[in-house]
Amino acid sequence: MMLQVFSELALLALSLGVAGFYLALFGDVIAEKTGLGSTWVGLAMMATVTSLPELVTGISAVTIEDAPDIALGDAVGSCIFNLLLIVLLDFLHRGASVYTRLSQGHILSAGFGVILLGLVAFTILLGDEGARFSLGHISIATPIIVAFYLIAVYTVFQYERSIRQDGALELTRRHEHLSLAKALSGYLLAALVVLASGIRLPTTASHIVVVMGWDETFVGTFFVALATSLPEVAVTVSAIRLGAIDLAMSGLFGSNLFDLLIMAIDDLAYTRGPLFAAVSPLHLVSIQTAMMMTGIAIVGLLYRPTGRILKTVGWVSLLILMFYVIDIAVLYLSQDGWAPLDGLK
Repeated sequence: MMLQVFSELALLALSLGVAGFYLALFGDVIAEKTGLGSTWVGLAMMATVTSLPELVTGISAVTIEDAPDIALGDAVGSCIFNLLLIVLLDFLHRGASVYTRLSQGHILSAGFGVILLGLVAFTILLGDEGARFSLGHISIATPIIVAFYLIAVYTVFQYERSIRQDGALELTRRHEHLSLAKALSGYLLAALVVLASGIRLPTTASHIVVVMGWDETFVGTFFVALATSLPEVAVTVSAIRLGAIDLAMSGLFGSNLFDLLIMAIDDLAYTRGPLFAAVSPLHLVSIQTAMMMTGIAIVGLLYRPTGRILKTVGWVSLLILMFYVIDIAVLYLSQDGWAPLDGLK
């Protein structure tokens, strides 16, 4: 039974990874052919599609499986894993550190991400008290998250347009042999594969909980988030091969913003009450970790360090990796009865 469950998870992960490769290719073509720029295409289009597994998983988890901790754990865990992929981006980028090549426009989406992560943490901390200010079964934070997401996408679009008009953004031509129509059709097909694979993930995750006897928070934050983030892995690796590092970075920060929007959608779908009042306070560890990791990435984008440690990654990436390991360690230790946040609820 255990082998069957993990084999199914591996198969779903493989299909998501392959689809992610083609999303990167055709997304880069769309950015080139439309002239919209890779940062905005990565934020609004790539991130939306690569986050479809989290969307489907979250809705299925709260409606079919009645597992709100898997839904929120998947979304938060995906945020952390996306930030970890910055380390992979830095490692695969040869020469100077990747932070010296990335547009500082990514700070916009990263900053909005920190704001929304803080809002989610604040709402979870309120717990049952926050439920008193809900709109029916919907948390008061949900409409705020939706509004901030729309503002973030619009702000990045305006920023991209302004730097194009100033001549600061040069669109690179890499795909003269591919038409926009072919790119759009290929992009849609890859998105459908991602969607179909994501539908099955929450059921597989629930089976892992039963077979292994693990907590839903840990399974959602680690295993499900890892599987649903494989499109981002494929996009990141493919973007490096294509030379589209801004597309990769905007896709990562954009996926985090969309994952936060998914939390609001999950709250809408969860009819038993406000989602943020029904989940474990242990999620606060991962949310705070995501905020710190995002802050470190912002430092890297502003400071632009050039050095590497043992010719691998820079100190900024090393700090991001360190916080990821700490978060997973805390969640794993909670399986053995260590519960540092029990007093919150």
